[in-house]
Amino acid sequence: MMTATIPSVDRPSWDEYFMNIAKAVASRSTCSRRSVGAVVVREKRILATGYNGAPAGLRHCDHTGDADMRDGHCARSTHAEQNAIVQAARHGTMIDGATVYCTAQPCLTCAKLLVNAGVKRVVYDGEYPDELAVAILDEAGIVLDRFGEGRGTTR
Repeated sequence: MMTATIPSVDRPSWDEYFMNIAKAVASRSTCSRRSVGAVVVREKRILATGYNGAPAGLRHCDHTGDADMRDGHCARSTHAEQNAIVQAARHGTMIDGATVYCTAQPCLTCAKLLVNAGVKRVVYDGEYPDELAVAILDEAGIVLDRFGEGRGTTR
């Protein structure tokens, strides 16, 4: 009996795979200042996605003037993690125990929502300087991995 030999293929790790999807999700952002994407995953299955931007059906963020800005932040935009949590809730998808892949480190508000949603791990790519957010995630026992620096997952 002959055994077929499968050629070795350089496949991305699961973290690379889901972070690439988060980057694609970010391309749908409607905020003109920054594009962020989030993917909620459990057991290697995508449960929900979200990108930052204005609430559904409302005008997109416009930063040509200062009407949408408050304290240096876009007040009109909902964050990617928030939109992913909302998408899961609207469709009745439980995300307890999930991993969130995000193209930026979560802010304080998103960190608190991720704790309350039962997320167990966050993998992020870009910095967002918020030490209190990091402390909240740590206190809640949520693993925070910087993409490319964390423990990663196997191929």
